[in-house]
Amino acid sequence: MKLTAIGTAGSFPGPDSAASCYLVETEEERPTRIVLDLGSGALSRLQRVVDPGSFAAVVLTHLHPDHCMDMTGLYVRHCYDPKFFNGNVSDTGSIRTRTSVFAPPGAEERLTRAYHTDPGRSPVAGSSDPSDLTHAFEFVDLDHRSSFQIGSLTVESFLVDHPVEAYALRITDDRGKVITYSGDSDECDNLIEAARGADVFLCEAAFQEDRDTARGIHLTGKRAGRVATNAEVKSLVLTHIPVWTDRCIVRGEAAGEFRGPIELAKPEASWTV
Repeated sequence: MKLTAIGTAGSFPGPDSAASCYLVETEEERPTRIVLDLGSGALSRLQRVVDPGSFAAVVLTHLHPDHCMDMTGLYVRHCYDPKFFNGNVSDTGSIRTRTSVFAPPGAEERLTRAYHTDPGRSPVAGSSDPSDLTHAFEFVDLDHRSSFQIGSLTVESFLVDHPVEAYALRITDDRGKVITYSGDSDECDNLIEAARGADVFLCEAAFQEDRDTARGIHLTGKRAGRVATNAEVKSLVLTHIPVWTDRCIVRGEAAGEFRGPIELAKPEASWTV
């Protein structure tokens, strides 16, 4: 199983990276591919790594724009690529296969609001897009301790501490190898459980000790390292670090708590387990 970072910037796209997006794929003859989050700017870089028509599902950890907003662009691609679109906007339902989207409840309504624009005084308002995202996507609600199969991968979701409904994801392949993705979360028991024994723990660390004092939003490097130690993970990859946070400080904080390998995620870096 291979994890590739697509967008690693925290909170909004940075000068060197899109917002949150990661690709997990198996190394079978017919690989299973899953996209974890599709944040602002990520669809552009994702296309450098994989054909957007080749992945089996998208899993959204939560519905903040830096984790989901490029779903609107993926909808456009699915609807209006000439392979599917015949020029009639009322006939976008002709897409042969919809992409499964696993997400917190309300994702369909949230993303439809983000995509839809009222035609207003347009002289050709009658030809406006109906903005029905179910033409392209099949939405499935996440819940705490949901477990679902996507190809040869098992994905489990764990409710974590964030100001909106948000989930950490535990992905297990058919050999028992595990990648855990924190999504956005502060330190909490459910995050430790999601990461338990993971081969790779992809963990956000947006906050910095002694500067960011709010709790229940994000991890510092120190708290990310503590979660990694308590979960007994094999390796830690820190991500979602915003432009105003020093990556070296965050890594140093984590190293004070976790004695295993620590890396800083960057676009198109990959890890194989």
